[in-house]
Amino acid sequence: MSLPRDPSDRMQRGVPQGARRLGDFQGRWRLEREIKDLAAGEIMRLSGEVAFAPRADGLSYEERGVLSLPDGRALTAVRRYLWREEGGRIVVHFDDGRFFHSFDPGAASAEAAHFCDPDDYEVRYDFSSWPEWSSRWRVRGPRKDYVMVSRYRSALRS
Repeated sequence: MSLPRDPSDRMQRGVPQGARRLGDFQGRWRLEREIKDLAAGEIMRLSGEVAFAPRADGLSYEERGVLSLPDGRALTAVRRYLWREEGGRIVVHFDDGRFFHSFDPGAASAEAAHFCDPDDYEVRYDFSSWPEWSSRWRVRGPRKDYVMVSRYRSALRS
């Protein structure tokens, strides 16, 4: 069975909004991100693309973009994860295989958390406007205090 290449394909075929599965993320997504450093009072922005590509054990997530810093510098940014489907949930692993978090992709709003001593990471995914979706991370720790909002939309429909 072939997975849809356009992330919005299942919606066009009449699949109910809350019925997202791992394969629905496969494809290319435009990414816009804002990172608010609450301690420093600064804002950074990232613009780029995410590719979800099939592999034997799930989907690889590769994010590439340009991060604009408050001082005007621009850096190339890359992130990689592995997304798997287990028991109706999506389980996210770091690219080295360590567990990161899991969430219910069928919910309009799904929450998860990750503790990385001494920092707390809390995320809320918003799928209410699928196939556009977002994640909002709240990160707190002795040297971290920021909110990161990422917005995704199909790169094929941009």
